[in-house]
Amino acid sequence: MWNETISIQGPYNFELVLERLSLDPLQCIEIENRLVKVPLNVKGNPEVISIQAIGTTDTPKFIVLGENVSTKGEVFSRIKEIFHWHIPLENIHQHFSGTKLNTIFEEHKGTALILDFDYFSCLVKCIIHQQLNLSFAHTLTERFVHTYGFEKDGTWFYPSPDRVAAIPVEELRDLQFSTRKAEYVIGLATEISEGRLDLDSLKEKSDNEVTQTLIKLRGIGNWTAENFLLFGLGRPNLFPKADIGIQNALKKLLQLPEKPTIEEMEVLSTEWAPYLSYASLYLWRSIEKRSVKS
Repeated sequence: MWNETISIQGPYNFELVLERLSLDPLQCIEIENRLVKVPLNVKGNPEVISIQAIGTTDTPKFIVLGENVSTKGEVFSRIKEIFHWHIPLENIHQHFSGTKLNTIFEEHKGTALILDFDYFSCLVKCIIHQQLNLSFAHTLTERFVHTYGFEKDGTWFYPSPDRVAAIPVEELRDLQFSTRKAEYVIGLATEISEGRLDLDSLKEKSDNEVTQTLIKLRGIGNWTAENFLLFGLGRPNLFPKADIGIQNALKKLLQLPEKPTIEEMEVLSTEWAPYLSYASLYLWRSIEKRSVKS
């Protein structure tokens, strides 16, 4: 076992981070202890990493507890990447202070862009969530992981690509997957399992190269590719204009009579670059149920 204490630049509101993560029933979170357990596959071995906040929003501080000393460097680097501890949020808040999004950036100050814990689960989740309401999407994802993944220390791991590639379509149909959605998930896993798709290599590619690689796969369009860029790779300048949630958030925030068109969103978003991903995050955050007060 090992543990490391890290202090980062504020603002960083871990309560709001945990609250957003808790929307996913698969997350292992202890709100009262300000703690989340992160399932990581490290060199082929599952490790559960505990992250606990011990600081404040203005002076954030965390204890990171890991299992294997030999993988500490790799794990700690990945955790900092997942929780975006390397990005000073103050600079981003200043960028939005004079924009139409200033109100929601003040209300949700310190909400960081948190990445999915691995690339494969991010894409699988995106495919499952396509064209489903959020509640059923979470239910379907939970059934999938509980059936084919595994649990360690109270934390759920998604199944590996090799495991998913071997699942018959009919079994996913029994979980209430549509035939196409089942084929898309199994097809993605097969591409990875048989060596035709290397998700790790996408980290080094441009946004456009990642998109062009992914949309060649059945079941992956621009929406899924954009979500992977945002929540898989943590790219800072993504604004999924076709996303209904973002459209509804803008309609509410700007008190528009109807949802903005793609063209109107293009104009509105011009001044938010190069941090469009944060504009997206805070717009989503503004219409999500919120119980934590900062």
